[in-house]
This record gives sequence, C-alpha cells and structure tokens, in this order.
Amino acid sequence: MKKILLLLVAFAGVVFASDGAVANETLKGYSVLAAGVGLGLAALGGAIGMGSTAAATIAGTARNPGLGGKLMTTMFIALAMIEAQVIYALVIALIALYANPFLG
Repeated sequence: MKKILLLLVAFAGVVFASDGAVANETLKGYSVLAAGVGLGLAALGGAIGMGSTAAATIAGTARNPGLGGKLMTTMFIALAMIEAQVIYALVIALIALYANPFLG
C-alpha cells in the first residue's frame, strides 16, 4: 500500500504541473530515474543468473571431470543469453532517455 501511495505522490508533480515545460522536465527526470533503476535491476538479475550458472558448471565439473568441456560450452551459451537480456534492458533504458515517446 505504501508503494502505491509513493507512486501517486511521485506522479503528482506531472499531473499538477501548471506549465507544459515543467511537466516535460519532470517527465525527463522520471525517465532518468526509471532508466537507472531498470538497468540496475537488470544487471542485478543478470549477475545472480551468471553466478548460479557458474556455480552449477563448477559443481558439475567436480562431479564428472570428463564432461567439463561440454559443460563449459553450455555455460558460455547460457552466459551469452543472460548477458543479452541485460543488453536489451540497456537499449530500452537508452530509448527512454534519448528517444522518449512520452515527451511531446
């Protein structure tokens, strides 16, 4: 409930802005904040995923050293896919900062 109230208060600046320029600048500020938080969360999720992938690969190699090469190849493919998700978040953050569709 507190989060909803915080969001309503945060967007009150945009809603009650008396001038279009003020609303535009406020929206730019919120876009920067959203891009930073979104990219941070994406990087955090990617780091957790990469850590889990590396730990599972190390554990698998320790159990069966003969499969180390196959596990390493699979791990690198998984790491590339995880990193791609973080890069997608970066692209969306850059779009929100520089080509914001909400700014008129």
